[in-house]
Amino acid sequence: MKLTNPGAVPVYTVAGPSTARPLPDWLARRRKRSSKYDPENLNNFELLQEFEFEEASNCVRVSEDGNWIMSSGTYKPQFHVHSTQELSLSFSRHTKSENTTFLLLSSDYSKSLHLQNDRSLEFHTPMGCHYEVRLPRFGRDLAYLRQNTEVLVPAVGLSSDGSGCGEVFRLDLERGQFLRPWQIDVGEDQASSGLQGSIHVGAVNVAAVAEKTHGLCAFGTSIGSVEFYDPRNKGRVAVLGNQDGEVTALDYSQDGLSLALGTSTGQIRVFDLRNPRPLLKKDQGMGLPIKNLIHLRTPTDERKLLSADKRIIKIWDEQSGDLWTSIEPMVDLNHVTHVPDSGMILTANEGKHMHSFLIPNLGLAPKWCHFLDNLVHEMENETQTETYDNYKFLTLPELRDLSMDHLIGKTNLLRPYMHGYFVAAKLYDQARLIANPYIWEEERAKTIKARREKESATRIRGIKKVKVNQELVNKVLESQQKKGKVDAEAGILGDSRFGKVFEDEDFIVDTTSREYQVVNPSSVPQPGGYVDSRMANVNSDDSDGSENESEDEKPKRTKPQPKDEVVMQVSSSKVQGGKIKDTAFGSRAQKQTRAVKAGNKEVVGEQQVTFVPESKKKKPQPPPTKERTDGRRSASTNTFRKL
Repeated sequence: MKLTNPGAVPVYTVAGPSTARPLPDWLARRRKRSSKYDPENLNNFELLQEFEFEEASNCVRVSEDGNWIMSSGTYKPQFHVHSTQELSLSFSRHTKSENTTFLLLSSDYSKSLHLQNDRSLEFHTPMGCHYEVRLPRFGRDLAYLRQNTEVLVPAVGLSSDGSGCGEVFRLDLERGQFLRPWQIDVGEDQASSGLQGSIHVGAVNVAAVAEKTHGLCAFGTSIGSVEFYDPRNKGRVAVLGNQDGEVTALDYSQDGLSLALGTSTGQIRVFDLRNPRPLLKKDQGMGLPIKNLIHLRTPTDERKLLSADKRIIKIWDEQSGDLWTSIEPMVDLNHVTHVPDSGMILTANEGKHMHSFLIPNLGLAPKWCHFLDNLVHEMENETQTETYDNYKFLTLPELRDLSMDHLIGKTNLLRPYMHGYFVAAKLYDQARLIANPYIWEEERAKTIKARREKESATRIRGIKKVKVNQELVNKVLESQQKKGKVDAEAGILGDSRFGKVFEDEDFIVDTTSREYQVVNPSSVPQPGGYVDSRMANVNSDDSDGSENESEDEKPKRTKPQPKDEVVMQVSSSKVQGGKIKDTAFGSRAQKQTRAVKAGNKEVVGEQQVTFVPESKKKKPQPPPTKERTDGRRSASTNTFRKL
């Protein structure tokens, strides 16, 4: 699955040759296994099993119940029936001749009618070909009248009664016989008057039936006219002529009040049945015959018109005539159909694979592949690469500068396009590096220069010079730049009432004054960090009051020890007299932010060791205690008395 048409109305290619590079049949199995890691194949999956033909496909249609998809193609002539419930091929059946078009007569695939290119009509059922009947002349299209169970076959050539008119054969399926054909004016054949006519004889090219409304039948001819027949009275009702070229496509709207027709010159006309003048005129732009016209409706009930020729599919807004979106496949188209009540479009085309496109703005994915909606939401958030991101377009002089002109016509590395060639990006980088070894330094210098220019562009330049208060002018311009528009004459800069503010020195703004700092708190210098300006007065009052405090009440600061000096102290519980402090290890001691009063705490441990150098003066030793030798216990040395 790939986004092939990014824009306001994105188009996703679900299946078809443009989703990934096709692998040849002779490719080794090992190569096929390694190809699954190719970035182009990561989003590739098979929506319908074997949704393809060996050479080309001719026609594709969806059943009314939406459970079956039938398609015809070649070679060998055959048609396929896919089950949307199983997402697989149900069966395929070969025919004796190639198929021109077919119709599904029932709500499923069980009854189908096939128009072959050998002047035969084949009726197929699930068991096989039920019946085959030959036509007097070659048929061009098929239409079905459900009310009368009649099959209409527009044909080539003139009628056999000598009237010089073309014919639309009518086959009654209930009685199983041909009815009297309808006579359609296709012009006179001057070259021959035989049964078939010459190669330039006129023909009835296409038929359309307003099945769900009034049932009026329309037939487009090779002379550019459209004739309307009413099946109730079996006669001609009206004729719409004077079209550019042959009429090759017809389609009624859902309400049956408007008719869209396409010509062989690529012109599209939309008519109201009550007015002979066209409501809309559009040109497909390719000059090719229009193959299909389909009236569509979006989820918002907007009316769209799909037109398809051999090269491109375009969807128009039926009211305004504007181009809504377009799809240009890589192969030629033969037939286009729309899956009802969804945003999916299926195509029968030249080439092996058939196409399926999803337009989210046209509708959701069909019920049988609703998981595509989740993939669309995931791909909307992905960055999409353009088609030629990996290629560099070079003209012939540029190829000569890189010494690559000898590769023209000898390899597929150079792909000709218009007045130059597409070269792979990796090959271009290598050739440019060989031609100029200093290219990387030049690119680096260009990148640095571009970065500097970008940074300098964001700076505020002095576009307005004044005598005084230049900082105020720059501040105003900076605020304008943040809003995205800088105007040197807007606001106070261009107001004549404030002219003296930027000319007279008496109006200089003193940024150091207290009044300015109160109004602009952010301009107050704060070396210790941000301090709220509202607390400035409180702090100043506290500082004034603190001057009256005595020096004794202030906590004494101890002299910090050098970082390189190791301090260690060990205390002992045997030392008597004075207060004993539990000193921590030098550099690990944390500074106290508040003065902590020393408490009378007992020292834990027997000794206190310190590495702090002490004075050489000997400290007075306490008098030694006299030990009793008389075996009598002294109460003064009783340990429990100290408690």
